[in-house]
Amino acid sequence: MDEVFKALADPSRRALLDSLNARSGQTLRELCAGLSMARQSVSKHLAVLEAANLITTAWRGREKLHYLNAEPINAIAERWINRYHRERVQALAHLKSALEAQPMTNPEFVYTTYIKTTPERLWQALTEPAFTSHYWMGVSFESDWKPGSTITWRQGDRVIADPDQVILESDPYRRLSFTWHSMTREWAEANGISQDDHARWAAEPRSKVTFDIEPIGERVKLTVIHTGFDPGSKVLESISDGWPIVLSGLKTLLESGESLPTAVA
Repeated sequence: MDEVFKALADPSRRALLDSLNARSGQTLRELCAGLSMARQSVSKHLAVLEAANLITTAWRGREKLHYLNAEPINAIAERWINRYHRERVQALAHLKSALEAQPMTNPEFVYTTYIKTTPERLWQALTEPAFTSHYWMGVSFESDWKPGSTITWRQGDRVIADPDQVILESDPYRRLSFTWHSMTREWAEANGISQDDHARWAAEPRSKVTFDIEPIGERVKLTVIHTGFDPGSKVLESISDGWPIVLSGLKTLLESGESLPTAVA
């Protein structure tokens, strides 16, 4: 928490965060263009923000893209807002977000969190039903986790299966990528989605999610990158609210052992 507050104390770093809030996924060159600072100074400020986990980065070809990362802010909210009347505070926060929301110019979701665990344990938590059902709101996955294989979602007695739900990349303990699930009628019914919303979501192109796993000391850096959305995507709007909840549950499960299933061989 101290690193976050120190990073936010500098007006230049706040300006960088404002720039990324307006348009996430910028290169160093793009960020420099909007500020009256030398490239070296911007690089140093970005390093401080990344060390505080307020931004995260991802390579696209030769370009290094910078993204605003909400995880530290969510952690602050969890630590302090929970002590007060959470429902009222959330209502005000949601209203503020709705009034200030700007259209996304770079339609993708990027989120980084640090978990005190091992890459092997994290891989289990991402791939084995005994884990996922505990933090993914009752959802479990079935697959052999080999590239090209299908992945079946189960939510209670609802089964979400589609030949286009496939594993794209599987490098155990390092990277996992798969196409996002089909917006089936069964999925909509299980989640209370209206017919109109279901029709709009089902008409969108299929997206994909990637989990990058990097050990750092006693912790593991997990970066989730969800891409493949059109501007104004309703699916992106939904997953942007859902991923922080899922990843917070994953972190709690692995770090506290709360409801942790028995070790899987």
